[in-house]
Amino acid sequence: MQKVLYKVFGILTGVLAAKLARSLMESSWKRTHAGANPPRQPDAPGTQWGEALTWAVASGVAAGVARLLATKSVASAWRKATGHLPPGLEEVGN
Repeated sequence: MQKVLYKVFGILTGVLAAKLARSLMESSWKRTHAGANPPRQPDAPGTQWGEALTWAVASGVAAGVARLLATKSVASAWRKATGHLPPGLEEVGN
C-alpha cells in the first residue's frame, strides 16, 4: 500500500510541477520575445528553426528540472513523514 501511495503522490506532484514549469516557460518566452507567444507547434513548417530549437531545448530543460525538484521533494517529505526512504529508493554515497 505504501508503494502505491508514494507513486500516486509522486505523479500528482510531477503533474503540478510540469504545469508550473510550462507556465513559467511561457511567461519567460513572452518577456524575452517582445510579448510573442511561444511556438504552439514547433514542428510546423511556418515555425522558424531558431524558435523551434530554442523552445525545445528550454522546455526540455525546464521539464527535467521540474521533475527532479518534484521527485526529490516528494522523497524528502516521505522520509520526514515516515522516518525511512520511499519504497524502491536507496541511499547512495557521494
